[in-house]
Amino acid sequence: MKNFKFRINSNNYNVNIKTHEKNVVDLEVNGTSYSVKMQQDIQKTKTPTLVRAASKRPAEPLKVNPKSSKTKIVAPIPGVILSIDVKVGDEIKVGDRMLVLEAMKMENNIVAEKAGVVTTLKIAVGQQVLQDELMIELE
Repeated sequence: MKNFKFRINSNNYNVNIKTHEKNVVDLEVNGTSYSVKMQQDIQKTKTPTLVRAASKRPAEPLKVNPKSSKTKIVAPIPGVILSIDVKVGDEIKVGDRMLVLEAMKMENNIVAEKAGVVTTLKIAVGQQVLQDELMIELE
């Protein structure tokens, strides 16, 4: 089955595992055969499942200053711009998709949370953006 070479206290050992059934292993050490009975079966290791606890901090809503005439759309997370669905002068309603941002191999639709007219586009398709980087301004 498998061959191993060990060096223990300056002594060399050639170990050849012949068979392994349940908790009995037949092996050969330097030409001498042994049948070894283990106390427990060897269990195959499984890939561990990582469980992530829910965030204790509530999600922060988009901060819109109602007194300001301009609304700034910033990147919620670092990523790459896959597509831009608006252009300067477009009238946007609440819920309209403005762009698609790829982050951590996921596509994130960035939608308008306030109605307005697009006044400035600070991004281009394929551009990398950092978190909180200004992407679009609405008026």
